[in-house]
Amino acid sequence: MAMNREQRRYLQKQGQLDEEGNPVATAREPRAATAPRDRVGPKQYVSEVRSEMRRVSWPTRNEVVNYTIIVLCALAVMTALIAACDYLFGEMIIQLLKLGS
Repeated sequence: MAMNREQRRYLQKQGQLDEEGNPVATAREPRAATAPRDRVGPKQYVSEVRSEMRRVSWPTRNEVVNYTIIVLCALAVMTALIAACDYLFGEMIIQLLKLGS
């Protein structure tokens, strides 16, 4: 493996290379066995979900209406932009095909 002096010094500092630049074999540490999680029953699950849902900051009706209007306007603008590009590219292809024949 070709490496410059800086890389070699860095790897030697980390202990990955010996003084001659040869890789040092290191034994991997075994992974710690994770304890299996305790499963909860359906009743506890539903109660925890309800508890979390009470903490959610729900938007007001006015916010939902405003966000919906913004999304619909953005959708209309993007649809018009894509339709215009489609029309222009279609016309360009038609003109190119007319020139070729």
